[in-house]
Amino acid sequence: MSGGGDSVALLDLAQGWAAARATPLHVATVDHGLRPDAAAEAEAVARLAAARGLPHAVLRWDGAAAHGNLQDAARRARYRLLADWAQRHGLAAVALGHTSDDQAETVLLRLARGSGVDGLAGMAAERMAHGTRFVRPLLGLRRAALRAHLVARGLGWVDDPSNDDPRFGRARARAALAALAPLGIDAAGLVATAARMARAQTALVAAARALAAQALRVEAGDVLIDRAALAAAPRETAERVLAQALCWVATAEYRPRHAALAASLDAALAGRGGSLHGCLLRPAGPCLRIAREPAAVAGLRAPVGTLWDGRWHLEGPATPDPGTAAPGLEIGALGVGGLAACPGWRATGLPRESLLASPAIWHGARLVAAPLVPDRAAGWRARPVPGPDALFTMALSH
Repeated sequence: MSGGGDSVALLDLAQGWAAARATPLHVATVDHGLRPDAAAEAEAVARLAAARGLPHAVLRWDGAAAHGNLQDAARRARYRLLADWAQRHGLAAVALGHTSDDQAETVLLRLARGSGVDGLAGMAAERMAHGTRFVRPLLGLRRAALRAHLVARGLGWVDDPSNDDPRFGRARARAALAALAPLGIDAAGLVATAARMARAQTALVAAARALAAQALRVEAGDVLIDRAALAAAPRETAERVLAQALCWVATAEYRPRHAALAASLDAALAGRGGSLHGCLLRPAGPCLRIAREPAAVAGLRAPVGTLWDGRWHLEGPATPDPGTAAPGLEIGALGVGGLAACPGWRATGLPRESLLASPAIWHGARLVAAPLVPDRAAGWRARPVPGPDALFTMALSH
């Protein structure tokens, strides 16, 4: 929580809910390091939590290291930090303080970006991110109602000055909503639109899952899609399935931009290849093969016992525990040098490009094992995490 009105109200309401159910409640504040007052605000939240007998943690992020869209980078970092914190403490879920006003602002911002159904569905009341369940219990309540609750309870809060800073899109959205109210475009209407789009999204996701179950299969971490089935599907469904496959192979949180996705789908249906989202798209007989792009993982190393490229889990003679694994062993891409040390790679039947991006065990510059090449596996096995079943359950909603 930040100490703002929404988060203080969430704390007060959540504590009452948890007490009635004898459920443990923990409090966390993310300090993005972007404002000089943030540390003092985190301390104020710590005092509030202590006064209520609740454990509190400050999760810090170095915003100075971010590139590009700072607000988006901060948001992504916030979810990662909260997920890690929740998992360390064995928490079942993380509650966020978003309100219906936040939902309306989100829809307006996405409308301005030309978003489709997924974007206009707004924020979900519940979602999984980084292996953690996030819930938004206040999504049906107005910001003013929460502040009235705080006043009635004699509780104070601190307003974040960035909420009114016109440099930020959300502050501009709040001002725009006030200006649009005379036209009948208000928070309630935008929230209702989000609810209708969410229902449409549910139907579209169901159609995509059905197509994925029919037309997709996984081979050595690559996704193969039956091109005839893809061509016969409604355009929206085909694009959704292609985006789903790309996100699974690249372990990407967000789908590609629509223009690039549509162009790649056109190329694939015409039997042409390409690259998108850190993946290679190649015709493979009657199928489209989606593989990790070797350039996307070149030089990427991870300790044995951890996920490599965010999705590969390797097991072998060295224990998977990175703290006790054989010293000096790392996971890295097989690459050109590694493939040259695997003279029998063609017997795998896998494309050269797929093997170049596959995980291998290295000791410095020496190849120890190539799990996807049987005669160089040396007792090592590799499996993607999440498994292929995730292709049929990914909803691509946020």
